[in-house]
Formats: sequence, structure tokens, C-alpha cells
Amino acid sequence: MVIHPDTEDAIGGIIRDAKAPLRIFGGGTRPIWQAGGEDLSTSALTGVTLHDPGALTLVAWAGTPVQEVEKTLAAHDQRLAFEPMDHRPLLGGTGEPTIGGVMAANVSGPRRVAVGAARDFCLGVRFVDGNGTVISNGGRVMKNVTGYDLVKLMCGSFGRLGVLTEVSLKVLPRPETTATLTIDGLSPAEAVAAMSAAFGTPFEVTGAAYVTGDQRARTCLRLEGFADSVTYRMGALSDALARFGSHHDILEAGDSTDVWTSIRDVHALASLPGDIWRLSVRPSHAPDLIARLPDGARYQLDWGGGLIWAVVSEGCDLRATLAPYNGHATRLRGSDAHIPTFEPEPEPLAALTDGLREKFDPRRLLNQREPQS
Repeated sequence: MVIHPDTEDAIGGIIRDAKAPLRIFGGGTRPIWQAGGEDLSTSALTGVTLHDPGALTLVAWAGTPVQEVEKTLAAHDQRLAFEPMDHRPLLGGTGEPTIGGVMAANVSGPRRVAVGAARDFCLGVRFVDGNGTVISNGGRVMKNVTGYDLVKLMCGSFGRLGVLTEVSLKVLPRPETTATLTIDGLSPAEAVAAMSAAFGTPFEVTGAAYVTGDQRARTCLRLEGFADSVTYRMGALSDALARFGSHHDILEAGDSTDVWTSIRDVHALASLPGDIWRLSVRPSHAPDLIARLPDGARYQLDWGGGLIWAVVSEGCDLRATLAPYNGHATRLRGSDAHIPTFEPEPEPLAALTDGLREKFDPRRLLNQREPQS
């Protein structure tokens, strides 16, 4: 049975009265955390409570569907610049993504390399800690003095320090148009070199990905802005990258948007059987790691090579296969309970994590970590 409290006070009461751990989630579209206990969803805490287009700010309850937030912003030609991905195609979730879930997991899409992560757009939060206390931190402007920066701490904590109830966000104007330069047939090393070269130009690339499929591999580079500017910069970018191959193509407007939705949500790998891994690494290390993937693995690069999505055979411990490596590996899909979801923390960092949990959730009620062997 799922509990759907519709107020912060109700959440606080549930936590104070809890005798066993609680599994915290929003719409249930990112079932990657193998926590146990009674299910508590924030999906009943819904609604955009403030949108100030002139100040580029929005405030919403945590259970508000991302689609509702985006619709509100689109009416004023604005958007969530960090373009949070929809995990449902990849993980098979059936719920509705919520803005609280996005911030709790720090879900950031291809544009992260240009504008920053989800947490960089979070101005303030309200949450209920493991004692049932409602805490507010941050504000509704970029410059505020509120003591400890709990906003950054909560974004990416996966509900382990508190139940997010409200978020305040910075939003940005929607560009007039978008276009994508594609280069076919590059090897992973060539693609990473091309993407790095593109970021080194003055043409403001907002997305750089390398997608492999049944056809030839394709390197995708995105530009956004006013139509005349995009047209000029696209021609100049193509000329600047001429040494990386002669087969360049340009996708415009809707076609460009569709490509980046597919890249954002990893459509190329979503229907493939096996375990899904997400590796955050240095872009220059990506070609070597790809070469070391197990036989039969399929992959996609984003963030100029800094993000590797990989599908491997079921039960494959990719951390052990690739060791040693410099980065973080998260297993988003897989059934082997002996393989931890998240990168095991070094002892000093684990001590800090335990110290924070002791302060915010001393009874260890919220999204208790899954058992690890």
C-alpha cells in the first residue's frame, strides 16, 4: 500500500509515528533505489504556486508533474534549461515524473555541459527531515544569505536526508530555434576529439553526443538561439570540424529537437535486454573505457564523452570489469542484489555521509540503502 500525504504536516506525522523504514519517491518513474519499507509518495503534493516570468523563477510542490511545470513555462516561452530526462523508456516506469523527483535525483540532461546541472537551478527547498521537522532553506533569488546551503545537499540525495516537499527554481527563456550538426562514421576516439574541438570554438555548443546503432555511429552537436545566429554559427562550426569527416548533415528545428529527446532519454538502448549502467568519467578516458566494455555491450556517449550509457549482459558487474577507472558507475537497471546501485564511497566520504544522516535522519527511516555484499 502506498501512502499519499497531501500536506507537509501529514508527512511529518507519518515520519514521527513510523516504526519501520519508509521508501520515499515521487511518481515512481526512477525505480533504481532498492530501499525497503512502507511506500510514501509525494505525488499528492502538487501544483505550481508561483511563476514570475520577469524574475525567471518558479515555485512548485514536489509532487507536481514535470509536464505541468514545462507547460506553465512554455506559455511564457521559458523552459527548464537543464532538460531533465524521462527515465520511463529506459527503466520501464509507469508513473508520472515529478519535479521533486528530478531534484532529489539531480536529473540533468545533455545541456548540462553548457548550463549546469539540475542542482545549479535550484534556489530553495522545503523538506521534512527524519525527525518529522519541516525545514526551509534558500529563497527565490540567486543571491540570498541563509546559512548552510542545504539546497545543494538535498539535490542528489535521493530522499535519504529528507522528504522534499517544495522546490524553487531558476528558469531560462526558450531559444527561438535549434539545429544539430551530425557527423557520421567516426570512431569513439575521433568522436570525443570532435566534441572537444566543438566545445573549444566560440559557437556556444549546447549538446554533444555520440550515438551508436544498427547503422553507422553518429556524432551530434547542438546549437540554439536566434535563427540567424544559429544559421551562421552552424556553418562556421561545420567548417571548423571539416577535418573530422566530409559527411556532415544539419538537422533543423523539430528534427533537431526530436534527436535530442532521443539522446536525453537514451532511446537507442532502452529496448535492449541486459543491465543498464551510467558512468561519469573524464571525456578523454571514454574511448579507453569503451574498448574495455565486455563483448556484446552497447553504448552511447553524452556530455562530450563525460557520460557513458552502457547495456551489458545481466548480472555483469561493470565496476569489476573496468577496474581500475577514474569515475563513478551507477547501475540503473539490473536484478542482482549483490551489485550495489551506486559507486561505493571511499571511507572518508562514507564517514561524512553517515554523519549527515545522523543529523538529518538519526533513526535511518528514509530510503535506507540496500544491503551490499
